[in-house]
Amino acid sequence: MSMSDPIADMLTRIRNATRNRAKTVSVLNSKVNQGIAQVLQAEGYITGFEVNKPDNRQGTIEIDLKYGPRGEVILHEIKRESRPGCRVYRRVDEIPQPMQGLGISIVSTSRGVMSDRGCRDVKVGGELLATVI
Repeated sequence: MSMSDPIADMLTRIRNATRNRAKTVSVLNSKVNQGIAQVLQAEGYITGFEVNKPDNRQGTIEIDLKYGPRGEVILHEIKRESRPGCRVYRRVDEIPQPMQGLGISIVSTSRGVMSDRGCRDVKVGGELLATVI
């Protein structure tokens, strides 16, 4: 069965793994998924990730999830904004700041996948992929 939205699949796997208090989660490998994992790591929502590429296959990304010192969840909500049926594009001044800057928006730009803070620094907009709280 073909998958129509690999980004939503990645976000759902991360959401389900944090609800189950899993230490790691495996998602399909793609450039956009790697970019989202890099943004989540840079913003402190995950500990790290590793790309596993077997021969002649797409491969997977192993994401190490992060929890607080007493086991509390750091990644409370992760929501897909743009979908294959309804793309959502925003200019740099229209990119939302979830919870007045306590959360992040993940944006796919011409310079790669960035957080909303990175987009404001380089003054570039793009497709709003997800919001994280």
